[in-house]
Amino acid sequence: MPRGGARPAWGSPALPSGIRVLAGAVFSFARLLRKQADSALQLPKPAHSVALIGAPFARGQRRRGVDRGPAAIRNAGLTKRLAGLGCQVYDFGDLSFTQVPNDELYNNLVKYPRSVGLASQVLADSVSGAVAAGHRCVTIGGDHSLAVGSISGHTRQCPHLCVIWVDAHADINTPLTTQSGNLHGQPVSFLLRELQDKMPMLPGFSWLKPCLSTSDIVVKFDSCMFTSETAIYILKNYGIQYYSMRDIDRLGIQKVMERTFEQLMSRRQRPIHLSFDIDAFDPSLAPATGTPVLGGLTYREGMYITEEIYNTGLLSAVDLVEVNPLLGASQEEVNATASLAVDVIATCFGQTREGTHAVLYELPTPSSPDESDGEEQVRL
Repeated sequence: MPRGGARPAWGSPALPSGIRVLAGAVFSFARLLRKQADSALQLPKPAHSVALIGAPFARGQRRRGVDRGPAAIRNAGLTKRLAGLGCQVYDFGDLSFTQVPNDELYNNLVKYPRSVGLASQVLADSVSGAVAAGHRCVTIGGDHSLAVGSISGHTRQCPHLCVIWVDAHADINTPLTTQSGNLHGQPVSFLLRELQDKMPMLPGFSWLKPCLSTSDIVVKFDSCMFTSETAIYILKNYGIQYYSMRDIDRLGIQKVMERTFEQLMSRRQRPIHLSFDIDAFDPSLAPATGTPVLGGLTYREGMYITEEIYNTGLLSAVDLVEVNPLLGASQEEVNATASLAVDVIATCFGQTREGTHAVLYELPTPSSPDESDGEEQVRL
């Protein structure tokens, strides 16, 4: 041994060649085992093929800026987040919607019916094509009138699907009962078979066929105070399952989701279409949106909804709508709203608040060789 008892460095000529070879072999074997253990910690992630469709459309409501929602959500890192969850993302870009000149009011009240009808038809064709190609489809809007197109297009490929509608409002007024004339408050009525004798033939909607029954949809909205009397009447008298924030407070979000799946899946499992308006969240979380309502979903409630939908394994399409970058009082509010939209979508595809952890196939045992074993061989 060198003076002072210092141990020779590995590979030093002071060590006999046999010991150097033995130590090197032990080290190599230990590294090999660690490499195998590291690879065992990696579970293959579910490979969802996700089609991303931007729908920059704003004429279903009156506020400027919601057509900039798709860009804001993409800029918040949506594609990277989905790819990090193991999804294969196919971003088909933004749809181009033809401007309809002289799009006159229907019944002196309903705004831009031809523009909304034509845009919905374009989106329906795109969603149908994406689902037919084997993708799970994510539509980012844009205002909620677009759900007429996304859901009707989805049903062309999955006629027995069901819909979970998450919104601050029920969006089930008809063109004859609306007070605002904005079509983003009416999409559900266009889709329901049971309401077709109450629906006038709007210009621009001749292509549309009702594709849902009242038993196919569950509606979650924030407050009866901000939902019209007519909408409440329709929900109650047509037997549509719905939950207000009062119901969520009373039952808890877990029970609400259990009842939702019981309603929609009790007879058979079927594809789920989630239509999610960012204004369902409390405005403190999602301020950059057009029709916020106080007392909306908490972050935990919103994430629980999408986590449970993901856990069914039946999610087939998602709408995320009504992010409006022009309505944030600051860039921080815009960023917070867009990031929340990304969280909603990512949770639909496996992001979890439990965190992403490698899964151990087996725990290492004390007999597993490592560098300390090599050191001990040399020391002895």
